[in-house]
Amino acid sequence: MRLRRWSFRIASSVAKATPLSEEDVSLVPRPQGKVPPTSETKQRINEQIRITPIRVISADGEQLGILPTAEALALAREQGLDLVEVAPDARPPVCRIMDYGKFKYQKSKKEHANRQHHTKIKEIRVRPRTDEHDIEVKVNRARSFLQHRDKVQITVMFRGRELAHIEEGERVVNNIIARLEDLGKLESPPKKTGRRIECRMAPK
Repeated sequence: MRLRRWSFRIASSVAKATPLSEEDVSLVPRPQGKVPPTSETKQRINEQIRITPIRVISADGEQLGILPTAEALALAREQGLDLVEVAPDARPPVCRIMDYGKFKYQKSKKEHANRQHHTKIKEIRVRPRTDEHDIEVKVNRARSFLQHRDKVQITVMFRGRELAHIEEGERVVNNIIARLEDLGKLESPPKKTGRRIECRMAPK
């Protein structure tokens, strides 16, 4: 009998339990996970810079030392410029006096130019017995391609009996590669394919 009485009491208390309201649900701790990524933090300028003191660089690049933020801001205002935080993780943070509008414009222009450029593959062709002057012209052209962030394919073409002297073609292609090493890196090594030796260099 005692067992049945206790079972009835437990069942009754469960039946009378009220569901959580929406407010109660909102207070229930949620599982901790990774914080979703937020949009890129904006660069702090002028009054947005709350921390003090800061290390200050002048508009001319001169180190002005560690100053109270209010004093650095006053210096920027006197010159009609902005105080811009450039190294927030440094201790103290590093700020520079500059024309922020001009800085943003130049940065945007540079990013746009980088997006606009599509890497192309340019080719220079030589022969095993191409004279030094012509090789120099070809090398200068290849250097210009690499400076414009394009890849360069170097092709040595053989005709007739020139195939009997493959080493001459190898000497020419290795000479050209050596002259371009300061601007480019070898993407594919020299390889003989039919009547030609080919290799490709990419900008560093």
